[in-house]
Order: sequence, then C-alpha cells, then structure tokens
Amino acid sequence: MQQRLTIRIGRNSLSFSVVDDDGNVKYTPYEVKGGISMAANLREAFRSDEWYAKGWERALVLLDSPVLMQPVEEFSEDDCSTLFNHSFCGYESDQVLHTVLPSQNAVAIYSINRDLKLVLDDNFNDVRIVHLCTSVWNYLNRRNHIGMCQKLYGYFHDKQLEVFAYQQNRFKFCNSFAIKNNADAVYFMLYVWKMLGMDQHRDELHLMGDNADDKDLMERLSKFVRNVYVINPSADFNRAEVTNVKGMPYDLMVYYVKGV
Repeated sequence: MQQRLTIRIGRNSLSFSVVDDDGNVKYTPYEVKGGISMAANLREAFRSDEWYAKGWERALVLLDSPVLMQPVEEFSEDDCSTLFNHSFCGYESDQVLHTVLPSQNAVAIYSINRDLKLVLDDNFNDVRIVHLCTSVWNYLNRRNHIGMCQKLYGYFHDKQLEVFAYQQNRFKFCNSFAIKNNADAVYFMLYVWKMLGMDQHRDELHLMGDNADDKDLMERLSKFVRNVYVINPSADFNRAEVTNVKGMPYDLMVYYVKGV
C-alpha cells in the first residue's frame, strides 16, 4: 500500500512530508502567498513540479483550527456543528469535523474550510484529517504521569500558544491564544496557572515549540514560577533523526516519532 503524504496546514503555513524508502523523513515547507486563500495556495502547490504533487493517492492532513473539547460521554455527532458554531464565530460555512481522543476521554471538535476540503478531495482518493495538535496532546498526556506534581504545558507555533493541562487522564484545561510577543505569552500562561490554583514552588511549567527557550521569555516566567522547563525534542526522543530536520514544527516531530 502506498504511503500517505503528510500535509501540515497551519493558519498561515503549509508543508509536505513523507517517510522515504530509507526511513528518513523528507520535509518541504511551501511558501504561502498572501492575498489568496489557503485552498488556492494548496491548488498551486499541487500544480507545481515538486515531488509532493506527483501521483499521491492517500494523505494525512494535520490541520490547525480552533478546537472545542467535549467529554466523550457527552458527545453527540448530531450536535457538534451547533456546539462548535456557538463557541466560535465566523466559521458557519466550514465543515465541522471531530477526532476522538480515547486516552483523554475527550472529543476534539474543529472545522475545515469547504474549499480547502474540496481541493483535498479532488487530489486524493483517501484523505484523513486530524487536528494539528492531536499527536502533541496524546504524547504529553502519557508523559504527564512522570512525577507527582501538577504540570502546565505551553506549545508555541504559528504565532499561537496552546495551553493545556491534564488531571487523571482528562483535560483539566485546553485553549489556544494568539500571541504577538513574550508579554502576551507570559500573561496567558500565568493567568491559566493562577486559575488552576497551581503552586508556584512545587508545580511545573513545560514549554515546547517555536522559540520556547527564548531567554527573555524564560526570565519573565521564572520570576513567578520556580520550575520552568523547555522540552528538548532531541533529548526527549533519544536523538531521533527527525528532530534534526531544519524548520520542522514540534507537532510534526511528535507525529513521526510517536504517531497520531
């Protein structure tokens, strides 16, 4: 069976990747053109002469989208579109999707632009779509069991900050914030920290993703939280080759090392 082409679609970013015959990940970011939709950018990418435009039948799409988390026992597929559109404005014309997260006893509800979905369906016989953070949520939920303290996670990507925490294999908190600078990031993380009643001397804040090890960011956070750590993918994944791929986002690394 032919491998799946992996397409990562961020709010303003696009990339293609696949594992080659030697077991190495071939990764190519695509330069998104402003002024046209992501669907139009994807069409142009598929009309190019690049390797990812040649005869693929199967695709896995890692999609960045606002997400609504719902306990699995309360989920009804008939209600998910209504719930999503009550929670997020401006997505009424999108197609609402969902992914069950068994290990967290939750369902992630999100949406995809219909034109973008049409481009994918026109180019592949078999398309699987999951939220971009699915691998990250699943992996860190398993990692969360190390130690006895509470942990808050902050994932930086695409000028956004994903903040989440777990309790007894369930999400205790999960939300996404648009950020422009370190001050924004510190404000949101400390707000959530305080809201969850976390202990600044005992509990831990773990950061990952774009510029998570920024010196200014660490200095700002360390004034309020004693235990601030940056997750190093190379060390965390035993120096897996994929962690050396230049420019590859953390969520894509986790997918290739740990799967969805």
